[in-house]
Amino acid sequence: MRISTSLVALAGALVLAAPAGAPPVKIVVPAGFKVSTFAAGLEHPTAMAWGPDGRLYATEDTGLLVVARRGSRKPVVVARGLRTPLGLAWRGRTLYVSEQGRLGRYVLQGSRLAGRKILVRGLPFGLHQQDNVVVGPDDRLYLGSGSTCDACKERNPRSATILSMKPDGSDVRVVARGLRNPFGLAFRPGTDKLYASVNGQDELGTKAKPEPAEMVVLVEQGAFYGWPRCWPSYAKKQLAGRCRGVTAPVAYLEPHSSADGLAFWRGGLFVALWGQYLSDRHGRKLVRVDPASGKTSTFARGFDHPLALVVDKTGALLVADWGTGVIYRIQSGG
Repeated sequence: MRISTSLVALAGALVLAAPAGAPPVKIVVPAGFKVSTFAAGLEHPTAMAWGPDGRLYATEDTGLLVVARRGSRKPVVVARGLRTPLGLAWRGRTLYVSEQGRLGRYVLQGSRLAGRKILVRGLPFGLHQQDNVVVGPDDRLYLGSGSTCDACKERNPRSATILSMKPDGSDVRVVARGLRNPFGLAFRPGTDKLYASVNGQDELGTKAKPEPAEMVVLVEQGAFYGWPRCWPSYAKKQLAGRCRGVTAPVAYLEPHSSADGLAFWRGGLFVALWGQYLSDRHGRKLVRVDPASGKTSTFARGFDHPLALVVDKTGALLVADWGTGVIYRIQSGG
């Protein structure tokens, strides 16, 4: 199962038995790294972004925008009333927030957010919605727009796509298509190469031989990535179905693991595998992808539902665990 608009309420009911700010569980990382708790007390964090004021902003799928302070067990609420926000991005003192069906912005005035405005509205959503938003080196915004269904022919050309627009929300374009749920977006530092994590279909394969793979793609202008007629086979590590004209992924990831948050860190692309709502068979870990070879390896495990990733100014990796409301900090032991 994936992060979807129809099941967030159910998932929330399943994890709310754990108190907010629950103590960290045992996170396992490679030798030479160590884990600490950056902050706790969040409720279903979905995205993180460092502001120009040096504070860490985070969205919660409860509709809140908060500031998470290091060492704190209670975040500071700075905005309310958002519709399942899943993406955050700063451009100067302007903060962009993606929500169900729309993209909005705030302006940082002093220490508070003001001037909320909806820049783009009427975007399609259903089973999935609008996901991460990032600012490109071309100064345009890039937004993941998920499919409204598991596998169907969409009526709206903006479904199952990555969109691009000017900072004021005008000139909305479809960059790439055939992406069932392109949740995570990240530009490789120092380049114009945009990568996306994509959640695959639910009803393929069997319990013993799960399919399809989740995938990481290099987003190319005008490319088609296959959904719903072509998918990445995890068993064969190649495309399957009717795949003429389909651009292959960079990496094949564990099926049904819900590949979500992305961050470039220490020379690799790290992906948060959120997992499944009702099972711990898949995901719930952090994997490293080599963008050049597509080779993947497990980097950290022991999370409940890791989702958002961001690098701090000291070079440590922050991981927001949607399930526990804890933001973990992973750094080199040296």
